Amino acid sequence: MKILYGVPGEGLGHATRSKVVIGHLLAQGHEVRVVSSSRAYTMLAAAFPGRVHEIRGFHLAYNGLAVSKLRTAVLTLRTAPEDLRVNFARYRELLGGFEPEVVVSDFESFSFLFAKLRRLPIVSIDNMQIISRAKLNVTVPKAERENYRVAKSIVRAKLPHSRHYFVTTFFDLPLAKQRTTLVPPIIRPEILAATPTKGSHVLVYQSATTQQNLVPLLQQLPDQEFRVYGFNKQESHGNVQLCAFSEAGFIADLASARAVVTNGGFSLISEAVFLHKPICAIPIPAQFEQWLNAAEVQQMGYGRHFEAITADSLRAFLYGLSNFETALANYRQEGNAVLFAGLDALLKDIATEYLPSEAAPQKDSWGGE
Repeated sequence: MKILYGVPGEGLGHATRSKVVIGHLLAQGHEVRVVSSSRAYTMLAAAFPGRVHEIRGFHLAYNGLAVSKLRTAVLTLRTAPEDLRVNFARYRELLGGFEPEVVVSDFESFSFLFAKLRRLPIVSIDNMQIISRAKLNVTVPKAERENYRVAKSIVRAKLPHSRHYFVTTFFDLPLAKQRTTLVPPIIRPEILAATPTKGSHVLVYQSATTQQNLVPLLQQLPDQEFRVYGFNKQESHGNVQLCAFSEAGFIADLASARAVVTNGGFSLISEAVFLHKPICAIPIPAQFEQWLNAAEVQQMGYGRHFEAITADSLRAFLYGLSNFETALANYRQEGNAVLFAGLDALLKDIATEYLPSEAAPQKDSWGGE
């Protein structure tokens, strides 16, 4: 089949996961074209030369460590008209020599809009839809209820009425909506190939590098060795080693870590769970999806959820490592087999239902067919 794959540019987690699925689709003989933006575009264009088209994407605005809803709204309103014009031009380029039969989107809006304009079936593959399409099993505290409401509204507005939703998750929840399948997280080949061991260091990933007090905070636990990624520096501060980013180095440190300290980002938490690494999760404020991931880490017994990194919270987390390791030992995942099997079966059904030879030409918003 001819497939248009939409990947958002905000953060590299979407690109890393989509790269795995795109590779599978190509291996199955499908013809795939990708639209993305920012760093995700750069990564995917290098991985799939000639198949990736650059568009303008949506970006979050931050106020310190927290997501600023006001700044994000202002940024979006200021850039949306020009972004739409540029993106539609990219789609015209695609239509010049590529007529997709189905759209797959990892929470990316413009490929969804394209599919609606062309009346194409849409397949959603992402982790965010769990906020809207499943029933939560954790109590949302008062301080997070507004963030939950906003997140749920945004997720509901993304990719509505898709043909099917594959929701990647490391925790199981009862479904609230039809046309939805929960599948294990997408794991990249490098993690699948890694052999987990139990070293002496704790891996720390800090994506919001404005937290400049992290090194002195970690130095308050002098009997612990910390390897810190996120500042992109190679420096030694006693028991704290700042590590310049290296994918191979990061994977090696993750596979050999005794524990992981991170925010609530889905990708690293999923990889840590897959490798059976206890997790201390400190979600970025005002990002409900990160709060949910952190809350589920604690609910599943895989680690602890704290609002902030402190010496006392780290001590409490490290004290419970043996219990977390016991819970993680029960986690099982057969690579990406479940998602791939479900996706292959769905595309086979779609190929039968939506034969191009039987579809009448559709007018699009640019006046073409």
